Amino acid sequence: MPPSFPNSSKQKTLVKQKQPFLPNSPVQAADLKPKIIPKRPYFLVGLALYGGIITAYGTYLIFSLNKVPEPQAQAADIQAQGDLSHVYDRIAKTYDSNIKWSEFWMGMPLLRRSLARRMKGDVLEVSAGTGRNIKYYPINRCNSITFVDTNASMLDQARKNFRERYPQYRSARFILQDAEAPLYSPSGQGYDTVVQTMGLCSHHSPVRLLKNLESLCKKDGGKIILLEHGRSYYDWLNRILDYAAPSHAETWGCWWNRDIEGILKDSGLKVDKISRYHFGTTYWIEATPRQQE
Repeated sequence: MPPSFPNSSKQKTLVKQKQPFLPNSPVQAADLKPKIIPKRPYFLVGLALYGGIITAYGTYLIFSLNKVPEPQAQAADIQAQGDLSHVYDRIAKTYDSNIKWSEFWMGMPLLRRSLARRMKGDVLEVSAGTGRNIKYYPINRCNSITFVDTNASMLDQARKNFRERYPQYRSARFILQDAEAPLYSPSGQGYDTVVQTMGLCSHHSPVRLLKNLESLCKKDGGKIILLEHGRSYYDWLNRILDYAAPSHAETWGCWWNRDIEGILKDSGLKVDKISRYHFGTTYWIEATPRQQE
């Protein structure tokens, strides 16, 4: 009789053993597949931020209008707009702190930074004010920097801000004069970059100012960059600007309802680019001097 073995008639039960780690195993590769994390909706964040800026700007305009007890339209005619130089003596020390947050919500720091990135060589900044562009200056690309303003109190603040931020930089000048007057560059060949932010709104003769800036800029490769504010695309908003112009001018020292494009046209400046923001009231202007005939 053949020998008998236990459970010989039954199928052997296989013990499931733990599989070793195999990097190329299809099952394990699927298990090891990284989880896909949905991208954050950055466009929604940007949209919300833009909406906040527009809302803040609209609120600012409404409050400005409400400060005028009886709306009396102030014509945008420059000859009819009075001198406001006395305002800057009053606001110089508190100007930066007072305007900081309104500029932030309007995105002005981004525009100032973009303007500064285009600076190089011998730089001239007119209507320098308290030096709100100073912290963005690319010092390593500037051979010299000349700041010009007509108000001593504002220019003193700019000088202080610059010295505190760039104590080692020795090629900066601070000149108290009207930018419409003659001005000579350190090289004697003109300035490589001429910039101005919010200057056409306060100058007594903006057309002559632009003509002089053109003469101060190098004819070969020089660049003029302006960041200004003035009239809007829309008539309803221009009416608000006109009504609130006297109150705003006495508070901040500028006429915010000037026809910037008209001023550019009258100056004869060769404009290469204009971009407008905030319902068309903020102007980004790039220009080059005309070649002498």
